[in-house]
Amino acid sequence: MRLFPILAAIVVMVLIYLFVFERDRFGAPDTAAAATPDSNAETGAEPDAETGAALPGVIVTRSVARQIDSAVVLRGRTEADAEVEVRAETSGLVTSEPRRKGSFVEAGEPLCALDPGTREATLAEAEARLAEARARLPEARAKVPEAEARVAESRARVEEAKARLSEAQINDNAAKRLSQGGYASDTRVASTEATVRGAEATLSSAEAGLKSAQSGLESAAAGIEAARAGIESAQAGIAAAQKEIDRLAITAPFAGLLETDTAERGSLLQPGALCATVLQLDPIILVGFVPETEVDRVTLDAPATATLASGKQVAGKVSFLSRSADEVTRTFRVEVTVENDDLAIRDGQTAEILIAADGASAHLLPQSVLTLNDQGDMGVRLVTEDDTAAFRPVQLLRDTPEGVWLAGLPENADVIVIGQEYVTDGVRVRPSYQADAQ
Repeated sequence: MRLFPILAAIVVMVLIYLFVFERDRFGAPDTAAAATPDSNAETGAEPDAETGAALPGVIVTRSVARQIDSAVVLRGRTEADAEVEVRAETSGLVTSEPRRKGSFVEAGEPLCALDPGTREATLAEAEARLAEARARLPEARAKVPEAEARVAESRARVEEAKARLSEAQINDNAAKRLSQGGYASDTRVASTEATVRGAEATLSSAEAGLKSAQSGLESAAAGIEAARAGIESAQAGIAAAQKEIDRLAITAPFAGLLETDTAERGSLLQPGALCATVLQLDPIILVGFVPETEVDRVTLDAPATATLASGKQVAGKVSFLSRSADEVTRTFRVEVTVENDDLAIRDGQTAEILIAADGASAHLLPQSVLTLNDQGDMGVRLVTEDDTAAFRPVQLLRDTPEGVWLAGLPENADVIVIGQEYVTDGVRVRPSYQADAQ
């Protein structure tokens, strides 16, 4: 709201009021007493048909609606695209010189360096264990062919023992049948039975040897797996030791500005201790909150402009529109991405954001025409075809040095620009038309 137009409107309204309603008080007494309907006609004041009183005079302008580019206006602030607190992942004494806040750092540039301590020795030990584990693998693999040969030999012995047992069983059956016919002696039968028992014992021994050989083969295979596991364990130890060494150099995650000093040399950092805070200001983010009544007018990639508190004007595009409203304010977060190559825009600056939206039909009128009805609604007073005053609510779209753009009025509107505060709905008026302001 500009102060000068308001003061000017108030002065004009006071003068109109004195001229229209209080002129008899400042005029000659005899002239006021001699006032008649004929004299009203001579001065141009039209009398009311029912009361005969002079109609209040108002000044009216004929306004024609224009199609203008509408915009969603938000109050917001600037935010860094990223803000990260770089913290230590391991413990150690800081050995690097501190970087001062405000310094620009590139992505991957060291911020804090920690004393390695015994970490290099731990890495060497892990590498030695890896070499030892790799040396065991050929030895374990060499045992496999020997174990496989033993298994094959044991299987051959089992087959041979089975054949002997079968032969002994045949001889034993033959001797028992011959003995039953009186053709073989009991001594022969006993001998064949002893042979069968010997063959069975040999077969059991061969089967036991086969199981032992198979166990040896499994043990050789397990030796290979153990050697491989040892290699993997040693490799994991090397990776862990190397990772610990890598964590000694704390680097910037992206290019940006240091918001705080880095840790002082000689200070002890524990895991999670702060090394520095880095801000990424290119691009910069403009953050605003759009009410639910306007959220449908905002779209992604819509052009947007903003005026900072310093007067600097920037342009960008809508990069984010929240799908969830704030529980308290019922507004939706909107983000506009703006290039900030020179890092001139800072984090946390106030900004007035204008987001381009679909055009609207509106009237350009002086700000002084705005008034309120008894319900507190903002609007203007029009003159109807029968010269009566009528209140029409409006919506303020934009405020410019030439006036305000208002929506909610008909295409052609006769708007009272002076005297609207002294008439009410349905009151007949005597309009005086200005030149078309449009």
